[in-house]
Order: sequence, then C-alpha cells, then structure tokens
Amino acid sequence: MNSTTTYRELLMSRLAELDGRLHRIESELDEEHSKDWEEAAVEHEGDEVLQQLGQSGQEEIARIRAALQRLRDGTYGECVRCGDQISAERLKTLPETPLCKDCAAAV
Repeated sequence: MNSTTTYRELLMSRLAELDGRLHRIESELDEEHSKDWEEAAVEHEGDEVLQQLGQSGQEEIARIRAALQRLRDGTYGECVRCGDQISAERLKTLPETPLCKDCAAAV
C-alpha cells in the first residue's frame, strides 16, 4: 500500500469518527432540558461545551476535506504556503495539515 492510500485511509477514518461524534453532540443538544432552574443552568453550561466541541469538529472536518482535495489534486504533502514538502512525521501526526512545520510556526 502506498503512502497516499495510507493518508487517505487515515483521513477517511478520522472523518467518519468526527461525523459520529457530531451526530451524538447534535442528539444531546436536541434533548429536552430540566424545568428546575439550577439543573437547567448546569445543562446550559454543558450545551455550551458541546457547541464548542461541535464547532471544533466542524473545523477539523473542513481541514480533512481540504486535505482529501489536495490528495485528488496531487498536491498533498506540499505546504500550501511555501511549496516545500511536509515531513512524513508531521503528516503522520496531523494528516490534514496544509503547512510545513516552519510555516505553521510562523502563523
């Protein structure tokens, strides 16, 4: 199996995981809240956390989709800022990253 296939599988696996997580978050946010004021306040705080997790998940999904597009375009592994190759170690850790470590550090 070549590295492109490996990265595609990693990205698709993470995409499926995030999709499942976002559906669970959505379900929890749709649940009816308690009529008790104190419990409702705690539930509201929990909802805010869930909404933030959902937002973070959506942002990661966007990065993964962009990485999958770079795979299709044949530019995956090239830094979108400077054009240098992104190290295999960095791609293994952050397969959706569009930036090499030097450009990421400059952000």
